[in-house]
Amino acid sequence: MEEKELLTLVIRAAVEAGEAILSVYGSGEQEVSYKSDLSPLTLADRRSNEVILRYLAGTEIPVISEESLQVPWEVRRNWNECWIVDPLDGTKEFLRRNGDFTVNIALVRQGKPVLGVIFTPVTGELYFGTLKYGAYKLLLKEGWLQDHDHEMLFTASSRLPLPVREHPGYTVVASRSHMSAETTAFIQEVERKFAPVRVVSRGSSLKICMVAEGAADVYPRFAPTMEWDTAAGHAIAKAAGYSLANPETGMELVYNKESLLNPWFLVQKT
Repeated sequence: MEEKELLTLVIRAAVEAGEAILSVYGSGEQEVSYKSDLSPLTLADRRSNEVILRYLAGTEIPVISEESLQVPWEVRRNWNECWIVDPLDGTKEFLRRNGDFTVNIALVRQGKPVLGVIFTPVTGELYFGTLKYGAYKLLLKEGWLQDHDHEMLFTASSRLPLPVREHPGYTVVASRSHMSAETTAFIQEVERKFAPVRVVSRGSSLKICMVAEGAADVYPRFAPTMEWDTAAGHAIAKAAGYSLANPETGMELVYNKESLLNPWFLVQKT
C-alpha cells in the first residue's frame, strides 16, 4: 500500500475510533477498571481499540497496542515494522471530561517512527505526518473524510510548524497529570535563561503536538511514559523538524524495545 493511502487508512481509523470514544463520553458511562499499574481502563479505551485493530488488520503489519495482550519480545524482536497504538491517550483527562485526550497511531520501521496520526475527538483537531511528506494539522468537520481523498488531506491542511505564533516569547508545555519535581526544576532553569517564560499544562500527546505546530518551544517529560504514549507524536514532531530525545544521551527515542518503557525525554527544535 502506497504511503499516502496508508496514511488515509490510519486517519480513518483514528477518526472512527474517536467517534467510538465520544459515544461513551457523551453517554456518561463511567465503566472503569484498573490495570496492574493502577492506570484506568474505560469502555471507551476498549471500543476505540477494537475499531483501530479492525482497520489495521488489512495491512498485515503487527500491532503493539496499550489495550491488547503484549506479544513476547522473542517474537517482536524479529519485526522490521509494526504499528504502535494508544486507543485513548489521556484516560485520566477523559474521566475528568476536559477534552484533552487523543487517539494515537504510529508506524515504526527498524525502531524509528515514520508515520504518525493523532486525533482529538472533542475538538476535531487532526495532526498527521510522515518523514517523506512532512507534518500537518487539519480541523476536521463531520463527514469531511467521506468526501475527500488522500491528496486533499494535504492541500486542505496546514503545514507544521505553523507560520504564525499566537503567543510570542518562550513557552514550555508540561503534563497536566504527571508534573514531577525534575520537570519543575527544568522549568525554573529555563526561566533563568529566557524570562519571561509561559508555562502551559496539557494532557495526552497534545503536548508533543504543541511543540510540533510551533505553539510551544519545549516539552520536558521527566516522568514515566510508554512507547504508545509517544510514537505517533514523535513521528509528527520529527516530520515537522523537531526531536524527541533523551536529554542525557541526546539520542532519539527508539521503539519496539524489549521494555516498552521510555526514558525521560525533551521535545524541541532539532
